[in-house]
Amino acid sequence: MQIAKVRGTVVSTQKDPSLRGVKLLMLQLVDEEGNTLPQYEVAADTVGAGVDEWVLVSCGSAARQILGNEQRPLDAAVVAIIDTIHVQDRLIYSKKDQYR
Repeated sequence: MQIAKVRGTVVSTQKDPSLRGVKLLMLQLVDEEGNTLPQYEVAADTVGAGVDEWVLVSCGSAARQILGNEQRPLDAAVVAIIDTIHVQDRLIYSKKDQYR
């Protein structure tokens, strides 16, 4: 899994029928210090994440392990919304502090 920040949504009127009703998010990957990286990923949203939230994204075949995604052509899926991240007794991210 990777940490990412939700930057926006992706809308597509023409897509594989198995993707109908699936919300797609534009994610920007985040490093271990909490800095955004230049890499982006489009992922299916399975948890109801919103713009500016930090999330965990599962990539590759693991994205199809989520119930309901087994037959979808997915390479990435948001599997959690992050509340806090601590690294070596340092707070890297807090959802609560994000909105102050």
